[in-house]
Order: sequence, then C-alpha cells, then structure tokens
Amino acid sequence: MADAVRDVMMPDLWTIDARSNLEAAAVIMRDNDIGTVLVTQNDQLRGILTDRDIVIRAIAAGRHPAGTAVGEVASPALQTVGADEPPERAADIMREYALRRLPVLDEDRIVGIVSIGDLAQSEDPKSALADISAAPPNA
Repeated sequence: MADAVRDVMMPDLWTIDARSNLEAAAVIMRDNDIGTVLVTQNDQLRGILTDRDIVIRAIAAGRHPAGTAVGEVASPALQTVGADEPPERAADIMREYALRRLPVLDEDRIVGIVSIGDLAQSEDPKSALADISAAPPNA
C-alpha cells in the first residue's frame, strides 16, 4: 500500500496549451499512446482533454479538429489532489466528483496524474480493475 499519491501517480504526463488545436492534441495522444492530456494556459492547469472529449464534444458536434481550440472542448480541471496526500484522498475526490483521472499537484506545480486504475493497482493488485489497468494497450 502506498503512503502518498506521488507513489501511485503517473509522473510522465503530457500537456498542451489551451489555444492549440484538437488535431495537435490528437497527434500527441497517438504518438505517446495516451488518451489524456492536461490543458494549460500561462503555465497554469486549465483542464483535461481526453480522446473521448475530442470525439463527443468536437467531431460528433461537427467541429473540425484543426479549427477547434483544445480549451473549447476540454473538461475544466476543477479538482486536483496533492502529491503528498494519501491515495485514499484521491479515491474520495474521484468518488465524490465521478472522475476517472485526477491531476496531481506539488504546491502549484503539476507533477502527475492519477487514475482509478493506478489506485486499483496499488490498493488491490489482484482485482480485475488492476489486471485490466496493468495490461498493455490495444493496438
């Protein structure tokens, strides 16, 4: 069992400026085999963009990825967790706000992101969710 969120979070994260377009975000996701990027503006966390956000809020709504700014479709990042807080605190925030991913801050600096799967792998490594989270991504 981990003592702090920093012990279970993914420290390798990708950010994109809120003014960048969705096409640039999709390229980052493809090239790094990820489904989430953190949205920043002036070095401050402004939101989270997922591959699902691109599909549902932009493409399905008839918006062109090259002409739509990331900040227009990203989910605002209103909830975060401190890197030194216990993993249970991250789970509580995720439960309360129905979140699957949570940005991790050390003071005001983004240092990682923690997912439900990260918590499952740490707290109950033999659970089905931990197995699924540990599996390599589909091609």
